[in-house]
Amino acid sequence: MTLTAVPGIEVGHWTDPVGRTGVTVVALPEPNRVVAEVRGAAPGSRELALLSPGMRIEEIQAIVLTGGSAFGLATADGVVRALEADGRGHQALMGPVPLVPTAVIYDLLAGDPMARPGPDEGAAAYAAKGPGPVEMGSVGAGTGALVAGWRGVEHLRPGGLGSASTESGEANVAALAVVNAVGDVFTLEGEPLTGGPLRPGPPAGPPAPLENTTLVVVATDARIERNDLMRLAVRAQDALAACIRPGHTRYDGDVAFAVSCGEAEADLDAVGEAAFVAVGEAIEAALRSATTEEEG
Repeated sequence: MTLTAVPGIEVGHWTDPVGRTGVTVVALPEPNRVVAEVRGAAPGSRELALLSPGMRIEEIQAIVLTGGSAFGLATADGVVRALEADGRGHQALMGPVPLVPTAVIYDLLAGDPMARPGPDEGAAAYAAKGPGPVEMGSVGAGTGALVAGWRGVEHLRPGGLGSASTESGEANVAALAVVNAVGDVFTLEGEPLTGGPLRPGPPAGPPAPLENTTLVVVATDARIERNDLMRLAVRAQDALAACIRPGHTRYDGDVAFAVSCGEAEADLDAVGEAAFVAVGEAIEAALRSATTEEEG
């Protein structure tokens, strides 16, 4: 099962397999509550301030994860236009204003650095959305993802996009991860997925490449208020740190979104631990899917 195990969530990809870039749109049911936590020191984002505690508007319509580095932020414009056409958005005096927080990865090394997704590609990913199982591997925002560069360019290998789900009582808890990390990648049990050491020592020189990011969306149909929802984002980041070593570096822009879009009754601590597992398994799924594609 994948992120779409949470009822109402739909996911769509646009993929450029030649330019090695892409876009992933997570369309959310309403009502919803969303927060985000940034732990990487080099994030690229749009409208994340809207998700901070204490903000008046708590509901958004979609989350965009995209390649193209800062250039890729333009993909959100296409998603905003498509949502407006669907009549979705924050109800303002002159009509709906879609709210679409966006985060990017640096994938300009993987293929054509001029192949940068924009508004049309964002709209195409939105149009491709659906409630079925999320396609994984070198697709959407994970198309040009790379990992393990901290040990040198010769150690680079494909990252990718993965998703997983679990349950906590009556609630579904699921995650989607775009894994494009400076560090090596491991399972939650410590099995290496990129051949790196379990306890990395300092690299001989500065990591190369110097631009990476892992993006996570963790969602549940448990009813969790915004202040408490930040605990899910924290546990998502904890899973990222457990699976990616080193993680949250100066060269990563790691962002975790946490979404509550349901009314199921669940214990907050139990949902938090389920989020930790779902994120770790989504990271593992991203690497295993990319490895299968590479070997195939």
